[in-house]
Amino acid sequence: MRLLVYDRTCVRKRGNLSSVWAAGAQLYKQLGRVDDVKGVASWDEALAWIVAHEEPIDEIQYWGHGKWGGALVDDEMLDAEVTRPIHRLHVALAAVRERLANDALVWFRCCEVLGARRGHELAMRLADFLGARIAGHTHVIGFHQSGLHGLRPGQRPDWNAEEGLVAGTPAHPMRARMSLPWRPHTITCLHGSVPAAWFA
Repeated sequence: MRLLVYDRTCVRKRGNLSSVWAAGAQLYKQLGRVDDVKGVASWDEALAWIVAHEEPIDEIQYWGHGKWGGALVDDEMLDAEVTRPIHRLHVALAAVRERLANDALVWFRCCEVLGARRGHELAMRLADFLGARIAGHTHVIGFHQSGLHGLRPGQRPDWNAEEGLVAGTPAHPMRARMSLPWRPHTITCLHGSVPAAWFA
């Protein structure tokens, strides 16, 4: 089972991208790249929908806005803190873990989510907590999607925490680069998989 979740709240701000994500999600389903899609308005809704699938889940893609070390649904950030037992989404995320197949992939197709030190932290902690491969980007993404990297459980990032930064430092990032065809590890929105060689 391959699932695609997107943020359906981006309709009057932040680029009005929900209609683009919805159309792309339906295209992916028609092409047979995913088995089910859902637009959500919160992380609670997203995680509950994922858990409702009884078959083992091989892949989850999330399409939405991101910032260094986190992915947004509306204004709610999912970051490395979700792996702590005191986080309000921790139990729901643990339930997702129980649905994942061996060597499952969780791919955040969001801007800069694996960039800077916070991106490294998210990749490591989420991979270890879920026992799954984590993938995401270090650049601002659109048609071109640069800085795509992946991490397996128990591994450390092999990409530089400065990758994709225009301003700021890995500890205090301020602005990310736009994706371009010649930038590192670039695919387009039409690519449906992460190259195996791009996992640390």
